[in-house]
Amino acid sequence: MKLVRGAWKILVGIKDFLVLAFMLLFFAGLFALLSHRPNRAAIREGALVVALDGTLSEQPEQTDPLAQLGGSRAARQQRLRDVVRALDTARTDTRVKAVVLDLDRFLGGYPSAVREVAEATGRVRASGKPVLAYATAYTDDSYAIAANASEVWVNPQGGAMFAGPGGTQLYYKGLIDKLGVTTHVYKVGKFKSAVEPYMRSDMSPEAREANEALNGALFAQWREAVAKARPKARIADYLTKPDEVIAAAHGDIAASNLAYGLVDKTGGRLEFGRRVAEIVGAPTGRPAGNFKSIRMADWVAANPVPKTGDAIGVLTVAGEIVDGKAGPGSAGGDTVSALLLKGLAEKNLKALVVRVDSPGGSAMASEQIRQAILQAKAQGLPVVVSMGSLAASGGYWVSTAGDAIFAQPDTITGSIGIFGVLPSFENSLAKIGVTTDGVRSTPLSGQPDVMGGINPVTDRILQSVIENGYSRFVNLVAQSRKLTPQRVDEIGQGRVWVGGIAHQLKLVDRFGGLDDAVAEAARRAKLDPAKVHPLFLEREPSPWMQFLASLTSDDQPEDDWADQPAGEDVYTRIAGERRALVAQALGDARRLALGGSVQARCLECMGMGPAVGRTEDKTLLEYVMRRIGL
Repeated sequence: MKLVRGAWKILVGIKDFLVLAFMLLFFAGLFALLSHRPNRAAIREGALVVALDGTLSEQPEQTDPLAQLGGSRAARQQRLRDVVRALDTARTDTRVKAVVLDLDRFLGGYPSAVREVAEATGRVRASGKPVLAYATAYTDDSYAIAANASEVWVNPQGGAMFAGPGGTQLYYKGLIDKLGVTTHVYKVGKFKSAVEPYMRSDMSPEAREANEALNGALFAQWREAVAKARPKARIADYLTKPDEVIAAAHGDIAASNLAYGLVDKTGGRLEFGRRVAEIVGAPTGRPAGNFKSIRMADWVAANPVPKTGDAIGVLTVAGEIVDGKAGPGSAGGDTVSALLLKGLAEKNLKALVVRVDSPGGSAMASEQIRQAILQAKAQGLPVVVSMGSLAASGGYWVSTAGDAIFAQPDTITGSIGIFGVLPSFENSLAKIGVTTDGVRSTPLSGQPDVMGGINPVTDRILQSVIENGYSRFVNLVAQSRKLTPQRVDEIGQGRVWVGGIAHQLKLVDRFGGLDDAVAEAARRAKLDPAKVHPLFLEREPSPWMQFLASLTSDDQPEDDWADQPAGEDVYTRIAGERRALVAQALGDARRLALGGSVQARCLECMGMGPAVGRTEDKTLLEYVMRRIGL
């Protein structure tokens, strides 16, 4: 008994210790969270460090802090409007003596998002404030932003190289045939290439025509923007004969960048930090290479969105549109519609702006969101749509509810078309000696039968459903854009358009960003645009999640500039992007194969954005093997 009592005391002691440790950790984190709330008076003079680690996103996904505790690390996402607001407010604030763009770990963004940050950077430079950009290796996206800086630095071991839009797409037809999988594809639209990976081994002529036009337009806009920001840079040779240019510099990419005027100076983080310290001053007691700095997170928190005047609701439809509920970064039909209906009931909204940044997804969820937007119109609120980087397929479906549509010249939109994909495995099972049989009372008994095969009757019904959905989509666009269904069908067919062409086709009304859409919504509500403020209808993370995030955050203070890890060189960056592109493509294939509803999705749009893979993505092969039980 003494042994049992002793063991019990030990267990009670361990329990008490763990409870005490947890309580201490909780209150220490809570104190850190509360004490870290910056205010304008607490911001000291220095350089605003805009560290674009990860990707640009309209609505960053909510990361799992517990997964981070386990060592898992997802690519970071920077909220686009926060970055733009940080740059715009820094332009006129005397405490910001310079702006530093840390692009060492920037993974990119869609063309429209990158352009918004680039233009905001240009506005700071035009105000007369020094803007200094640094990276070990520049890509198309990072250089589009850096070109607007007054000083562009590159690490001597790195350099700038440009690939332009485009690349390879994975096609699964050969794999599907080898596995014996029968892919039943139901679609409308000769340009709806989202289903081509299951039907073909290469790109169709229609898809090639559309993609060449889209890539050509985006690349032309990129070249024009870079030339405008840095007119003396001889970038044409880098785009047409990069091998000759780099070989002439004996393989020294950074030296060739300097000779051709793409960058102003070469140097490591230490040399760059010293240069910034010459402008803004060095902090007392810090190692060489550091400078007086302002963290972007602190600056954004100290410069919140104004809340004076009447409220214009802003509903964000960002990421893949999915059925049911979803967290930030995905547009769940239930979640987005509930946020809007709650805002209409509880907030005194004078108008509504729908910010769309989505390649589409579930047609049912898209219609659910559109119906919620129509409730705002039923209450007499003007509705203006603001297209971000993407508003394609289901994203355009949602946009048809607007009274007016704003887009950017490089917004990717259109893709008016729908599809459905159902695999069946009767041939795969036959290869391992498994067959199916049964009794059927009607042609639809047991259908769609993914194990025994989908019969022609079911095929015809499902194709009819898709055609009906496409007709509905076309009519929605025709009514909202005041076009005939025949004209919409001509410019539809699943084809993707760049914003400039979409404006000519009357798919959008005007060029402009979110602020322009808010101002237009105010005018339509007969309000002074200068006396309104945007009210974002988003669900804030719970205090508990914020607390956990604060404990797992790997942010480092920007005044430790010289201590930051070095960025990736050209070889590492290229290899990482290729791996990420493959992972992303395989993830797209898995999501399509698992899709359980009619899809209004633009698959080719995903290749226009940052090449960042997801650790949870599985290959199509793994999916098939799991479905057939191997």
